[in-house]
Amino acid sequence: MLQRKFAPIGHRVAVHLKAIGAVDEFCAYVGLRTAYDFLRAQKEIAYTELLLDEDIEKKIKDETIDRAYLEMIEREYGLPALWPYLAIDRIFMQGQLLREYPHNQPTLSHEEMLKALQVYAREIIVFLDQQKPDFLVVSVIGSLGSMMLWHIAKKKGIKTFFLDPSRIHNGLIATETYGIFSEVERIFDRLQKTNEKSQEEENAKKFIAEFRASPAPYSTELLPTKRLLTRHQMLRFLTPKNFMRSLVWIITFYIRYVTKQTSDYTDNIPWIQLWNRIKRRARGLYGFKDLYQTPKTGEPYAFYALHYEPEFATMMSGPLFATDQIFLVKTIARSLPVGWKLYVKEHPSMFGYRTRAYYRELAKNPNVKIIDPTVLSFDLIQNAKLVCTINGTVGFEALLLKKPVITFGNIFYNKLSTTKHCNRIENLPQLIQEQIKNHIHNETELTNFVAAIMEDSVDVDLIALWEKEDQGENIKKDEGLKNLAHHVARQLNLNIQQSSL
Repeated sequence: MLQRKFAPIGHRVAVHLKAIGAVDEFCAYVGLRTAYDFLRAQKEIAYTELLLDEDIEKKIKDETIDRAYLEMIEREYGLPALWPYLAIDRIFMQGQLLREYPHNQPTLSHEEMLKALQVYAREIIVFLDQQKPDFLVVSVIGSLGSMMLWHIAKKKGIKTFFLDPSRIHNGLIATETYGIFSEVERIFDRLQKTNEKSQEEENAKKFIAEFRASPAPYSTELLPTKRLLTRHQMLRFLTPKNFMRSLVWIITFYIRYVTKQTSDYTDNIPWIQLWNRIKRRARGLYGFKDLYQTPKTGEPYAFYALHYEPEFATMMSGPLFATDQIFLVKTIARSLPVGWKLYVKEHPSMFGYRTRAYYRELAKNPNVKIIDPTVLSFDLIQNAKLVCTINGTVGFEALLLKKPVITFGNIFYNKLSTTKHCNRIENLPQLIQEQIKNHIHNETELTNFVAAIMEDSVDVDLIALWEKEDQGENIKKDEGLKNLAHHVARQLNLNIQQSSL
């Protein structure tokens, strides 16, 4: 599945799979028309078929609702209903990415949504039945089409791989089930049940020791310093260099839009995007300093890091109560022991998106402190008595630092006994008490888990590749994508030409 900025990356993996003799033929589900045109023009891979998401969407308008067909699709491929397929779609359900968060309005009516379910299901089923792929590789599930492709393929017995960062350096996991690391769990269970030592045990111990000595995010692209988090940083766009860069972006964006031959539902409208940026920049320049409070030495607190929104983590990987982070923060705060505070910190990538009203609503809770996003999460984790998260990386980082963790969503580190998973909100007060009173760090278990992740991961900095402006040359030169191709081939037990080893 070649979605958005993953299209040239995924294509390069296909090129490597062909070069090592592991796969003969490829088909692809493509997200954007620009990617579709690129794939049709290139000469490296002759795709047997390219199914374009934007072409499927155009069929919604002329579709006639067939309720018998919808009921059949729901029986065969429902989760158990069909609505989760729509709930994950940020454009159809929330008006993203056309408008920026906090905009949250559906772009389709109820009737049009039923048509969309019908059209996408039919097109994807026909595509899979005709192409008969042996396996499917997906990097992101964030739309009606991508989620349907994933679940329909699994129901048809097609091997599926979801590419997920391992959260250890540049590691990447190809897991059979999104949210958890399927092969890692099998390796971890084996290590726990036997006296066998992992080949990565010493590397795991070294990583854990180094992380505790100097905590750092698994990708440098996630550092707060990579984001504009202060009024001074926000004003940098006024420097001649940055102002000209912004002006060139606006003009280029506008020309591409007005000269585009086909209008698609995913198109970003230049004047709306410009207005979005102005509003976001205005929020950042006005600032939120008056809403921030300073951490207090010796004060007992739990830590909650706000999640990026809208994103899979809050939309589908957790229970319904976790989709509303204001409600979740209020509930956590009301479940803490008397005298405790809940420290809440914004996600660095969300600065300027949320309104002041959002933070004011959080601050209405007398035992909640909003922490400046420039404060490093690691400093807050190290002094916290408890870390709560839906399914953020902050939970894994807390476990590495020997802290008790409570999660509300599906995430790979739920496998550890030191993590408590809350899937019923009424159980939260009791879970908090259990984690406070009974938490015992298990270093052997943690070491085995980290070692299992290292055994099953491959070194490729996917996040950095996404962020690069000049994707083409960087992707062609990246050795990590060759490693990924070999990794996928090994996962499928495919034959690899000896000359490519």
